[in-house]
This record gives sequence, C-alpha cells and structure tokens, in this order.
Amino acid sequence: MNWTKEQLALSEKYSCKEEIPESERRYKCHTCHLIVDESPCPVCGDVNLEIMCPLDNCDCSHEIAATIEYCPLCGEPVCPECGCHDVVQISRVTGYLQDVSGWNAGKQQELKDRQRYSIT
Repeated sequence: MNWTKEQLALSEKYSCKEEIPESERRYKCHTCHLIVDESPCPVCGDVNLEIMCPLDNCDCSHEIAATIEYCPLCGEPVCPECGCHDVVQISRVTGYLQDVSGWNAGKQQELKDRQRYSIT
C-alpha cells in the first residue's frame, strides 16, 4: 500500500486509535453497518462501537488478495491495494484454512513477522 504523506503524518501523530480525540473520532457500528460520528450509534443505539482508524477508506472492491499489509497506525491487516481495514485474513495451519482473528497475540505477531519470498 502506498500511504500518502498526510496518512503517514497521522500515524506519527497518534500511536493508537484510542489516542484520537473524541471530537475527531469516527466509529464503525457492526450492528447496522454504518459509520457514525458519535457513540452510541444514533441509528440503532449500539454502545459497542469500534473506533475507526483514520487511514481506513472503508470501500474495498477486491474479493481476494494474495498478500496482506498492516496499517502503520493501528497495526490491523489492510487490503494491500486500497488500504481498507475490512479484510478477513486467513492462513493455513496444519492443513486447514482458518481466520486468524481468533489467534492469540503471539501467533498473530509471528504471522506479521513472516518473510515472504518469491521464486523468479
């Protein structure tokens, strides 16, 4: 992903999503699938909203990506082509494909640290 200078400046300004002032925050409501500016959700009343990363563009048209990148601000997996944070990362473990969101923090960091090679 080619992050813009403005996006990289945001990642240097804040070290995590929780540091973003409440006046600048946007939230993702996973109940009604909207992006809202306040908590609780004004549409459905859900109070369990996710603070949205300012680098998330929320509009990915890619169904499958062969590689994955990580957001410089929040560290979450992102689409390598558009930077969308709404991706499901799967990996093969002992012959089975599975979503890595259920892995513990150590195993997820191991996945991030893996070196990728291509035979040319």
